[in-house]
Amino acid sequence: MRKLFVLLIAIFLVHLQLQAQGYQISIKLKNFTGGKLFLANYMGRTTYLADSADVSATGEVVLKGKERLLPGIYLVVLPGKQQYIEALIDKQQVFSVSIDTSDLINKTVYKNSPDNELFLSYNQFLFQQETLSRNIQQQLKAAHTAADSAKALPLQQELGKKIQDFRNGFIAKHPATILAAIFRAMKEPEIPKQPVGEDSSFAYRYFKAHYWDEVDLESDRLVRTPILEGKLKKYFEQLVPNHPDSIIVDCDAMIARTRKSKEVFKFVLWWLTYNYESSPYMGMDAVFVHLVEKYYVAGEAFWLSDEQLNKIVDRAYTMAPNLIGKQAAPLEFKDTASRPLSLYKTQAKYTVLVFWDPTCGHCKTEIPRLDSAYKASWKSKGVAMIGVKTEGTQQEWLAFINEHHLSGWVHGSDPQSAGNNYRRLYDVYSTPMIYLLDEKKKIVAKRLGVDQLQEFLERLTTKNTAARL
Repeated sequence: MRKLFVLLIAIFLVHLQLQAQGYQISIKLKNFTGGKLFLANYMGRTTYLADSADVSATGEVVLKGKERLLPGIYLVVLPGKQQYIEALIDKQQVFSVSIDTSDLINKTVYKNSPDNELFLSYNQFLFQQETLSRNIQQQLKAAHTAADSAKALPLQQELGKKIQDFRNGFIAKHPATILAAIFRAMKEPEIPKQPVGEDSSFAYRYFKAHYWDEVDLESDRLVRTPILEGKLKKYFEQLVPNHPDSIIVDCDAMIARTRKSKEVFKFVLWWLTYNYESSPYMGMDAVFVHLVEKYYVAGEAFWLSDEQLNKIVDRAYTMAPNLIGKQAAPLEFKDTASRPLSLYKTQAKYTVLVFWDPTCGHCKTEIPRLDSAYKASWKSKGVAMIGVKTEGTQQEWLAFINEHHLSGWVHGSDPQSAGNNYRRLYDVYSTPMIYLLDEKKKIVAKRLGVDQLQEFLERLTTKNTAARL
């Protein structure tokens, strides 16, 4: 019993010692007698500075810190920032490496780092395949016909099989390593033969259902690699239907998979939030609002300061009233003769609501284009035009209307004086801001240019005509 107690104490002390050590990477550079060396880490596909140190006159440099580095793929960037090597960081964070810039692949030597010795062997294997890879590229470059390109296909398949065989063999021999976790995540589901009775969507459904099977989302190992972001990007761009409701369901399911790792949860929630807040596709702001309301408002974004959190929540609350399908907020304004008008008193099959500024350069181009499209096509489709001035003087506004003959519009100004918080309710942070409303003043489209709006109205009218037949 005493021996067991002593052993447990020894293990505990070693554990504390390892924690106290943090990390220490000793590097020996050939042909360098000064400069600064940098250590960077991936965060998704982007790299961030993790540490730096000066190179001594003998070409030696030590990177060290009291806190352990989070696992992942790191870049050791040599002085001058023209060359670098990739290194793996996982459990063993005290090691040394000798780097010879004349051959970064074959003359780099690690000590006390089994993970990086294995990683180096993989990179050396890839280096050996470069001749075959170059032959393939040369054939493709010289190809003039589809038949010429087809001749390179067997070589591509051969190269792909050799690399995958290497990775599979590595996973079998070293299953617990970080490199095995990376290789597993890089694999894609192999679709079995379609069962009898299944329809043509079987392959898609199987691939999507098993897409995350080999991806380790329960540890932090993949966050600081390009792999996880690449998997997320492909999944949500190619496998999830491009509709807010479908995306929201898959976002929640994806986040649920990350609950055992704070770092994975943090990265996935951040990636989804940023991706859909900045999406160029109309309607995706609904996904952003959902994520903020469900996770940020609930206090789960533990890494944010109160100020950062408030900015994100405020942005979502600004977007929420003007999502596609929402009822447009009441809007009171005054016409060119200062008579009171209201959005809801303008009856039309469709309403194009434009917030614009007569002094805005973009508005000076787009407003006449909107008017031309309205007179040429939209008016006959039952479209009403409402233009609301946001900036500029009354004289500038009236002069622009007269100069460009904007007849047939409902022109409004001074919406703020009527007590409307129109900038928040309609998210007017730039001009022109364009909304398309239906007969009941529900938002059916927004932030469209003239050409996009033309296509959208044509699709709507065609759809409505077909529905009546």
